[in-house]
Amino acid sequence: MKKLVLLFATALTGLSLSAAPTAFDFKDPKGVNAIQFHLDSLLEPIAGTAGGVSGTVHFDPANPAATTGRIVVAANSLKVSNTMMTEHLHGDNWLNVAQHPEIAFELGALTDVKTEGNTTTATATGSFTLKGVTKEISVPVRLTHLAGAFGKRINKPEVPGDLLVLRGEFTIQRGDYGIQPGRNEDKVNPEVKLTLAIVGGPAQG
Repeated sequence: MKKLVLLFATALTGLSLSAAPTAFDFKDPKGVNAIQFHLDSLLEPIAGTAGGVSGTVHFDPANPAATTGRIVVAANSLKVSNTMMTEHLHGDNWLNVAQHPEIAFELGALTDVKTEGNTTTATATGSFTLKGVTKEISVPVRLTHLAGAFGKRINKPEVPGDLLVLRGEFTIQRGDYGIQPGRNEDKVNPEVKLTLAIVGGPAQG
């Protein structure tokens, strides 16, 4: 009887260990990860990218609702096609990247979670920080878990590890974050649209 109890306890322990979330590192070794932003203003529609993406997401495909994590973007990595406009974007009157070097989203909870196959859709609610201002926002997201695909992505099939692809799209009002509120709205739209499609791999030790 004692042996049966011991075996049962061991099995439960093994299950709990296997169910532990995996840490996915979004600092891309290939340098591909980027977030796009778009300001569809009247006189001068503006589009740009931010390539300085990092952060860690803990994800368990057996329990997606328990996902936690934080995605960070280096503010000085934001750029548009016009060099002078990029310099203005980084300056004190706009993002002030010297004083506020990070743009970050800290996940609080996933709700409305639905999983089909290897893809989970949900609403991610958490704290979004831009130019030193933090507000709670909700973002519709799609997470795709690709088991054993890390080696294929880096062209080293023998290297183990999973991938987690995170996709989402949301809008913010720049004035809410102290970015020239109510000014230059014909050239710089008050509403900023952000789109992300980024991939995380095994956390680096």
